[in-house]
Amino acid sequence: MRILLAEDDASQAESIKTWLEMDGYNIDWVERGDHAILAIEQHQYDCVLLDRGLPKATGDEILKTLRAQQQTPVIFITARDSIHDRVEGLDLGANDYLVKPFSLEELSARVRSQLRQHQSSADQYLRYANLVLDPQAKTLIQDSQTVNLTAKEFQILHKLMQKPEHVMTREQLEESLYAWGDEIESNAIEVFIYQLRKKIGSQYIKTIRGLGYRMSQD
Repeated sequence: MRILLAEDDASQAESIKTWLEMDGYNIDWVERGDHAILAIEQHQYDCVLLDRGLPKATGDEILKTLRAQQQTPVIFITARDSIHDRVEGLDLGANDYLVKPFSLEELSARVRSQLRQHQSSADQYLRYANLVLDPQAKTLIQDSQTVNLTAKEFQILHKLMQKPEHVMTREQLEESLYAWGDEIESNAIEVFIYQLRKKIGSQYIKTIRGLGYRMSQD
């Protein structure tokens, strides 16, 4: 799961980033509103944490830009705490509104809640041939048997099964696994694909030379 954190208070942002990374999320952090808009246009996020008082573009402006393109869950994290502010933020399209200062435990719970709601609005299971993937339970069933996958193997298979007819480039798969600044081995995706093929069968993931990977039954 990849989360965008737009927060101009460096100390608070570092605390949030470190905390959510311990929950297993990949966090991209920006300090300016225009950088947040650029990140949203270039990447697909599972959730956005948005301060309303950002420089260069306000949180409200960012939310309007995002809502014109997609319905990614957005949680406002802000010091603006009046009832009017809360109502205004939710009416703008925010999914949740968290007033500073807040506990990191509560933030984690709010993020989990939004991810559950967003996932439940789509089909609970992804199916391909004899593979049944449950994004919420993080399980893969093949021929009624549970297949044990690592977190990154699961994320890659999830990405591929979301659009099985589409070719996913190595860069797109890396984006689903890593946040900005993470060290990525040059052959990391190839290694994870190799491990997946060993576990589910080599016929299910096809290499499209020079392009990337897609699901296949060949």
